[in-house]
Amino acid sequence: MQVLVHGSELAAATASAALASVGHRVWWWPHEDMDWAALDRVDWLNSEPGLRERLDRHQQRGDLTLVESPDELHRIDIHWIAVSPDQRESALTRLEQMVAILDEPMIVINNSTFPVGTTERFEALLPRDDQFAVALPDMLEEGRSLETFERPARWLLGSESEIATQRVQELLRAFNRREDVFQIMPRRAAELTKLAINGMLATRISYMNEVAGLSDSLGVDVEYVRQGMGADPRIGFGYLYPGCGFGGPNFSRDLMRLADVQHQTGRESMLLEHVLDINEAKKETLFRKLWQHFDGELRGRTVAIWGAAFKPGTARIDHAPVLTLLEALWAQGVKVRVHDPAALSALGEACGAHPLLELVDGNMYGALEGADALMLVTEWKCYWNPDWQRLKRELGAGLILDGRNIYDPRYVANQGLIYRGIGRRATPD
Repeated sequence: MQVLVHGSELAAATASAALASVGHRVWWWPHEDMDWAALDRVDWLNSEPGLRERLDRHQQRGDLTLVESPDELHRIDIHWIAVSPDQRESALTRLEQMVAILDEPMIVINNSTFPVGTTERFEALLPRDDQFAVALPDMLEEGRSLETFERPARWLLGSESEIATQRVQELLRAFNRREDVFQIMPRRAAELTKLAINGMLATRISYMNEVAGLSDSLGVDVEYVRQGMGADPRIGFGYLYPGCGFGGPNFSRDLMRLADVQHQTGRESMLLEHVLDINEAKKETLFRKLWQHFDGELRGRTVAIWGAAFKPGTARIDHAPVLTLLEALWAQGVKVRVHDPAALSALGEACGAHPLLELVDGNMYGALEGADALMLVTEWKCYWNPDWQRLKRELGAGLILDGRNIYDPRYVANQGLIYRGIGRRATPD
């Protein structure tokens, strides 16, 4: 098929690469807010596993072409829209441009996170009876976007046309061979389902973080509680790991979008607002543990932080816990040395040349120089098995603050270090 992908989001880049690799002829039209010259330099595009290599390969082969306007096109079967939520009106304008130039059968795929009902607005702009708009919410996982696109657990397809449904299924047939993973429903239902899924996942995380806080107060190891809850088949283990807060460009944004949807219908969501409040508070958890350990005497101390990205496998720091944590530490005059395998550039751009911030590239142990304590914020695999004796030598106070509960408290304590996790703790004998 002849496919035009419009947008500068990860979803647009991934769709362009994946669809070109299975025989479709793809034109990628980046949004003017971030054209290819800007995209070419962004960290997330170049750090996403396999994505940049795939894009370059198919551009060289001619399966994928970058375009600056629809004027360069002669025929399009699929118009795939994957832009950010704040670009909704411009996406509508661009679609009007498309249908004015290309008067032919076409399927518009809304792969963006817009307010419920936007796909219907897209279809209202289509002048022909053989032009349709469907909702196909972005379900990618950053850090493994190609894998989740090409081996999907499910596709939520909002379509009210049998013709459109068949065309989309044919478009994605190469990624749907093991079993039929399409869940077909009305367009508004698909748009709301995407938001509702992320709302439920965020609620599970925040609830588990509340339980971890209670465990701390009661002197209970939250790992016992997590194992007991997860073993209940009505609950399961997914998204049941306490931590120092979630972030990301999509997860937090989708939660706020769902809260906005409820507000616009006259239904206030006390639950979602509380989930967001819990998450923001949890981003300061490691700071509070540091404060408690040093009885508030923090000025002049140095803290090492491992991990700045909002999750492993990405270079993004959108809404990442590290941003809140840094502000809290700086307010107390704490010098911070940060290491991250991919996100230092983004952190440097966000924070500028702050006098209390040092970005440590290369060896992760370089961040420990002169540090009193280590905070683990992002669970990159390189941090899972550190040289404990080196940490003991380097850290002045021997304090490990584990924001993702990836370490065994007893083991760490047996190495002569003080361990404080999220609902977990251990002190050397």
